[in-house]
Order: sequence, then structure tokens, then C-alpha cells
Amino acid sequence: MKQALREAGVPTAASAAVESAAQVRAFAEQVGYPLILKPRSGAGAAGTTRVDDDAELDRALGVFGGEGIDSIAVEEFVEGHEGFYDTLSIDGQPALDFVCHYYPNVLDAMRTRWISPQFVSTNRIDTAPEYAELREMGRRVSAALGIGTSATHMEWFAGPKGLKFSEIGCRPPGVGAWDLYSAGNDMNLYREWANAVVHGQVGSAPSRRFASGMLALRPDRDGQISGYSGVEEMHRQYGEWVIDAHLPDPGTPTQPVEAGYMANAYVRMRHPDYDTLRSMMDAVGGALHVHAG
Repeated sequence: MKQALREAGVPTAASAAVESAAQVRAFAEQVGYPLILKPRSGAGAAGTTRVDDDAELDRALGVFGGEGIDSIAVEEFVEGHEGFYDTLSIDGQPALDFVCHYYPNVLDAMRTRWISPQFVSTNRIDTAPEYAELREMGRRVSAALGIGTSATHMEWFAGPKGLKFSEIGCRPPGVGAWDLYSAGNDMNLYREWANAVVHGQVGSAPSRRFASGMLALRPDRDGQISGYSGVEEMHRQYGEWVIDAHLPDPGTPTQPVEAGYMANAYVRMRHPDYDTLRSMMDAVGGALHVHAG
């Protein structure tokens, strides 16, 4: 995929599919560190590892070998902010599109228990000129890969090296992102997907009335959930902006951090102003705690 996009002129991190330690080391010698290694059979960030030198590379390869993994993707580490660009495309053109931002980047979020990671869908995509470049990249990627009528989910990075493509799938995003888009835009995106497939058109446009986001909440330790603190305060201060909250009952077994954003507890919120929503989610993430024992 990335090779096809590089040939089409889409800015993409250097990458390769490798099946031996020698191939990985040759790539490291050519591209330099840091590098990102990921099993080609992995989904999301599962098994993804950053290595910064030869010693870390050798340790990572030992882990992959011990797990029986015989094919990995290796790529240049791209510094920058991470997000995703999602569309409902008809005949290769985005009939509906949405942009989300990760806070922090996924690799950090999936490795650090104390972080309450967020992803937030902006309602400024039509008004902030900075999104024009991202939309254009999405169109170029879709054209280069021959994507027709489909949901798409495209990950990207923006940093010192500019805007860089990461990956794309012909599917909706995970972690309930379409629920956030629907709640933020006064529409039923699932119905519009059916309209696109069956009728070749959509029946509504996004209102962009709200920015919307999800805040993942991790237990303070592994075990069983014993209770929560800060729930009443969240509803007192921000209740009108809470879409919903998933707070598993005490006694529910906890799930490991690497199980993902929806593995334990989470809260979804919306607000007409993106920056205000970010501030509210930061406050909730600092005050609402999941206790386990």
C-alpha cells in the first residue's frame, strides 16, 4: 500500500515488509533510527514497538521470534501529531468527511496506564484552512488505490516533516467514532452508509454543530473494578455535554491497557466549541478515576 502511494507522490514514511532479522537490520542501516516495528497480522497498535538503537532492535526481534511472528512491517518513525481522516466516499469522492485528533499519540496512549487518552472530532473542518491539505491528501490516496464507494479510515501524522500518510482501510473507524460523528453532526451516519451503497447518494450533510470526543478511563491497577470517584462532579459540572458514559459495575474484571480505548470505562462528550470540549475532557480525565483491587 505505502509503496503504491509513494509512487503516486503521496508523502509517506519509508517502510518495508520483512521476513528476516537480516532484512530488518538492512532497513535500519539505510533509514536510521528511530524505527517502528509491527507484526503484519496485528490490528490497531497491537504489538507495535518503537526501537531507538541496535540493542533495542535485537530485543524486539527476540520477542517477535519468541511469539512465532515471521513477518513484520518496519518503518521510519515520523514525529508529529497523530489523527485520522474518515470519509463516506461514493465513486471515489468523499460525500461526507470527518477529522479526529488523538491526544496523546496512540503509541504513547497504549503503553502508559495513567494516561486517560482522548480522540476528538473537530467541527472546524469546513472553516479552518489547515484541513484543506489533509482533504486533498485523502483524495489523492483514494484515487491512487482505486477506492470507489466505501467507508474509509485514514491515519496521518503532522510534524516537522510536514503532513504524512500513515495507513488507510476501506471500513469505518473503530472505537465508536461513527457514534461521535453522528452525535456531533445531527445525523445517522450508519443510515447514510446504507444510502451510499444502495442509492449512490447521501441524504443529509453534517451540521458541524458540535465537536465530539471520547475519553478512555483506565483502572489504577489490574484486578476487579471496585468503584469510581468523580462521577457526580462530572455530571454536576458538565452533564449537559455528556453524550454517554460506560462505567462497568464493581466486580467487573479489568482489562489491560493494550486492550484498547473501550476496554474498561469511557465517557463521550460534545460541545459547540472544540477548545472548550478539549478543556472539559482534560478536566474529567483528571478528576474521574476508576479504582480496582
